[in-house]
Amino acid sequence: MDNKNIAVGLDIGTTKIVAMVGKEDAYGKIEVLGTGKARSLGVHRGVVNNITQTIQSIQEAVDQAEAASGEKIENVIVGIAGQHIRSLHHSDYITRPNSDKVIDEEDIERLINQVYKLVMLPGEEIIHVLPQDFKVDGQAEIKTPIGMYGGRLEANFHVVVGQVSSIRNIGRCIKSAGLQLGSITLEPLASADAVLSQEEKEAGVALIDIGGGTTDLAIFKDGIIRHTSVISFGGNVITEDIKEGCSIIEKQAELLKTKFGSAWPGENKDNEIVSIPGLRGREPKEITLKNLSRIIHARVVEIIEQIFLEIKNYGHEESKKKLIAGIVLTGGGAQLKHIKQLVEYITGMDTRIGYPNEHLASNSDPELSSPLYATVVGLLMKGLKENEKRERFQRQLEDDSLKTAGSERMGPKKTIFEKWGEKFRDFLDNAE
Repeated sequence: MDNKNIAVGLDIGTTKIVAMVGKEDAYGKIEVLGTGKARSLGVHRGVVNNITQTIQSIQEAVDQAEAASGEKIENVIVGIAGQHIRSLHHSDYITRPNSDKVIDEEDIERLINQVYKLVMLPGEEIIHVLPQDFKVDGQAEIKTPIGMYGGRLEANFHVVVGQVSSIRNIGRCIKSAGLQLGSITLEPLASADAVLSQEEKEAGVALIDIGGGTTDLAIFKDGIIRHTSVISFGGNVITEDIKEGCSIIEKQAELLKTKFGSAWPGENKDNEIVSIPGLRGREPKEITLKNLSRIIHARVVEIIEQIFLEIKNYGHEESKKKLIAGIVLTGGGAQLKHIKQLVEYITGMDTRIGYPNEHLASNSDPELSSPLYATVVGLLMKGLKENEKRERFQRQLEDDSLKTAGSERMGPKKTIFEKWGEKFRDFLDNAE
């Protein structure tokens, strides 16, 4: 990838692996140059359980994206999810040696790095340290302390933690597929970038990303990430229920769900029947759509209730009042008929389906506007932002007036995600 303005997002999901190559156009929108999609065979509930199959699926998706875009893919921004992800809240502080100097990015970075050193449970590692709000010398509710004077800098953090082995398995697959890990990010955060507006994040919103193996939750309020969670249920358990309940094979169950499935049983009449071809030499099966939607409804209610419990557990006030913008549904599961109405019925909160089309160029393939692609569009956006930061710093270095200041730090300032990616690549190199 010779063009510095091009980035690649790689979404390693339970049902599909998607690679998306894109660049920013003149209007700040994303021009998708190529997409590749492969069936995910080695991932279960967001966790790699077959390295060889996952590598093959990644290579297949990347090859398709390379052929479509005409670009050689080397560096990818990867999403991480899975049932091993958990989050916690932590407060920390640093004492500044010189309170007569204003607080700058270095101070914030020192505070964030201090949180990264927290001792986790055995086998766990910190993925993200996300500052929520700051205190300077006891003055609270500061969003950005840069430029202020103070001796003691405190902050509340949202810390995302994952299992070391699961994270490293993903890294191993990427390296074995002949790719470099640019940076790693939590998938619900990527989806949020793709489908939520800044106004919604300010007002308070819960993003529910219903994937194949997991359902991810991200809660925002006052423009800040407040809570993240991963539930180990997704669209695949609905397919499994249809398979068992109707005694049919998985392929037929998935087709039934996407073509005729509904989360609301009341809308189907008793005489609406669909005929499924029988296995070799056997009679076709007749399934009533009412029965099909009952099976789907039962499982979707269970998933939504679990997520709603997470939303209610967030904070002490009533969540409905707190989250003015309500709920945004995205991911493949958001395409299920009448799921929006069911979510509104169970939670009593305003709900909409989140599409990533707002960030895509007007001439983009309409298929890419599907909630299915929310995560990979968000990852691509993250990659383009990282490129922009690097370029901006490079331009500053080239400016004669800043050369002296810039020479102290050789090269652009690395983001937390890049540092994590670097640390991770070092681990992989040493493990060989």
